[in-house]
Amino acid sequence: MGELGIAVALLGVLLLLLGSGVWVALSLFGVGLFALTAFTNVKVGLNLATVMYGHSHSYALTALPLFILMGEILVRSRLSQDMFRGLAPWLGRLPGRLLHVNVLGCGIFAAVSGSSAATAATIGKMSIPELKQRGYPESLILGSLAGSATLGLLIPPSIILIVYGVATEQSIARLFIAGVLPGLMLVLIFSGYIAIRALANPGIIPAEEDRMSFRDKVKASRSLIPVSLLIICVIGSIYSGIASPTDAAGVGVLLSVGLAAATGSFGRKQFLEALLSAARTSCMIAFILLGAAFLTSAMGFTGLPRNLAAWIAGMDLSPYVLLAALTAFFILLGMFLDGISVVVLTTSIVMPMVLAVGIDPIWFGIYLVLVVEMSQITPPVGFNLFVIQGMTGHNIVRIASAALPFFLLLLLAVLTITVFPQIVTALPDMMARQPA
Repeated sequence: MGELGIAVALLGVLLLLLGSGVWVALSLFGVGLFALTAFTNVKVGLNLATVMYGHSHSYALTALPLFILMGEILVRSRLSQDMFRGLAPWLGRLPGRLLHVNVLGCGIFAAVSGSSAATAATIGKMSIPELKQRGYPESLILGSLAGSATLGLLIPPSIILIVYGVATEQSIARLFIAGVLPGLMLVLIFSGYIAIRALANPGIIPAEEDRMSFRDKVKASRSLIPVSLLIICVIGSIYSGIASPTDAAGVGVLLSVGLAAATGSFGRKQFLEALLSAARTSCMIAFILLGAAFLTSAMGFTGLPRNLAAWIAGMDLSPYVLLAALTAFFILLGMFLDGISVVVLTTSIVMPMVLAVGIDPIWFGIYLVLVVEMSQITPPVGFNLFVIQGMTGHNIVRIASAALPFFLLLLLAVLTITVFPQIVTALPDMMARQPA
């Protein structure tokens, strides 16, 4: 059987397993088992044991459960509510007014949680009732929340960037730093869109009810200090080289526990709930990563990735043509799988193509996260849409329609970093030039 036949057979088995409702991790193991049994003479049991052992003690991967735990702690504390109160007074005079709380609130919370769903749930619990009560248009409330919550995948510490770094053996610290400027760019794009909508149709935004003095605004902003301190300690320690991502994650957990306890709304019960939730999420991701590692090993024995890369190189495709095809492929795949599954399912096949045309793997990681962000707000499997549906009870189609403009803005962001790759690579390159 030729290379194309092997690829079609493996894809068919994968789709059959996923379509049958088999867990993603078990589907990956199944495809790897089929590949080794059908197309190689490798001893399956020995290879499985070697891969499982070799990928079960990755030091870089220990940052994953720690950052997840940090986000779970913050979700269960009053810090997120304090953040909302601290932001709101400063946004009253901007076009779009308090709608920007969704964008900035998601951006700040993303920098301490790393999870898109957690960001949508936490900010949505505060902003949706408050903004509806004040008379803001529901389509913009839901759309800005759904779109802005995707920042949890990009702004470090990002869970999906850790998964990508482990799967592709790239520096997690460099990936974190690479996500900073694109994350800030997305915040500006989303806020700019809200401002344009407000200026084009001023009647949709309710008038400001009261005006606080500058002194009162500063006083209200004191509630931002704990979250700001957490962000500075976690991200600053990584960027300055003081700590690795894993070390910074440990510090972040300790600080989040201390700050959450100081609010008086976080006790032993909440801490145990956070531990259990973080353990469930971490085990799910680790199981998927082990399945992906086994599939990657199996693919290597079949020779498919190497031959596929050679085939792509022989076609002499430009990077732009390849990226256009991959963008359509990832958007389609993201409609049916969660972001982490998309990353671990595709990296073993896609990375040889990417490297063959000379694309920087650090840049590609940020590009991939941006495209996966789109999948968070596209039906039928858009996690952010489900989170918001659970909070509002609205039809999923209605929420997806409200999020459509922000899907297009994410596509604009992908085009922007493609034309100007320095947005992604500038900070990692600067970090690499720093003396050790």
